[in-house]
Amino acid sequence: MAERKRKANYELLRIVAMVMVVILHFLSRSDNLIALDLPLDGVRVLGTLLEAFCLVAVNTYVLLSGYFCIRSSFKVSRAVGLLCQIWFYTLFSLAACEAMGIATAASSQGVYGLIEYLFPIETEHYWFATSYFMLYLLTPALGAAVKSMSKRQMEVTLGGLLILFSVIKSISPVVFALDRYGYDLPWFICVYLTAAYLGKYGFPFLEKRGWLVYAGSCLAGFVINLSMWFLCREWDSFRYYFTVPFHYNFIFCLSGAVGLFYGFSKIRIKEGPLAEIIRKIGSLSFGIYLFHEHIDLRYVWYDSIKAVINPQGKGGILYFFWELICCVGLLFGAGIIIDWLRSRLFSLAGKRLYKTGPGRWLRRLDGCFAVNDRGKNENEN
Repeated sequence: MAERKRKANYELLRIVAMVMVVILHFLSRSDNLIALDLPLDGVRVLGTLLEAFCLVAVNTYVLLSGYFCIRSSFKVSRAVGLLCQIWFYTLFSLAACEAMGIATAASSQGVYGLIEYLFPIETEHYWFATSYFMLYLLTPALGAAVKSMSKRQMEVTLGGLLILFSVIKSISPVVFALDRYGYDLPWFICVYLTAAYLGKYGFPFLEKRGWLVYAGSCLAGFVINLSMWFLCREWDSFRYYFTVPFHYNFIFCLSGAVGLFYGFSKIRIKEGPLAEIIRKIGSLSFGIYLFHEHIDLRYVWYDSIKAVINPQGKGGILYFFWELICCVGLLFGAGIIIDWLRSRLFSLAGKRLYKTGPGRWLRRLDGCFAVNDRGKNENEN
């Protein structure tokens, strides 16, 4: 059977989520966010407001993955392809940086620095890629659990996990040892199971109010963060909670992502060239992250771009938007081009690998997880 096409509206959301990720990194690198030890100004308030509306990007990306993965079979070949994609960027960017004379971890740390390039998952070269890859490896077990559980069982299980990893930390004035702010696999599992539940049973209240839930959740996070800034002027004990609204496992960050997901679910994109372009760009969007968050580039690209577009370092809202547009546009464009070239290279390599021993071995492993129309493993008698 031919593989079903992904819906263009969800692929558009995937693209928007990656743009949001780049915006988040721009705001951090450019130091345009509210800080406790600095006075408020218009640019920092605007930057923090923009951050509040973009912070849902990571949860949204995982929601999309859970929504699609739960409807498809796990493939060992896809896991290998994802790992090779990560390796491609760690090693290709290293070679490019060395060629351009940019300092690298390998050149400064020698053999120990190379470990981060050769074992990107184990060393968290990219924290998101590490958790994302590990989540995909768990999808056969998670998918089997979801399919075998009743609605009530899922509600109890998911409710317990969300209380443990999100609700309690969202109201706690102190940090917990268990809490990694959503930068880890346990939180990704929670978001994945949330997507599975929504895909299986839906949530009518949120489905009808997606955009409102998204906007309300983001504004709530911004207002709480701003309020904590004022409270910290009087009581320093609020210093930790000042950061909580911008943790990925904060309850409003999750609800905002779900709201955005449902908002895009109502968008209808007519089949045709535009839909195909959106699907193609969506499939290449992960490369944008792997490109600009490479360990040797993540703290270099902003200063390099700024040196060209704003060499005098002028401030103000107009220059803020000018830098934002240029950085996002250049990183997005470069990331798409590089990943398109990478995909062509992988496609050619895949065709050569297909008839080899390793290729046949991968197909046999894929067959272990293939599901036929009756919902049973094809290898079962």
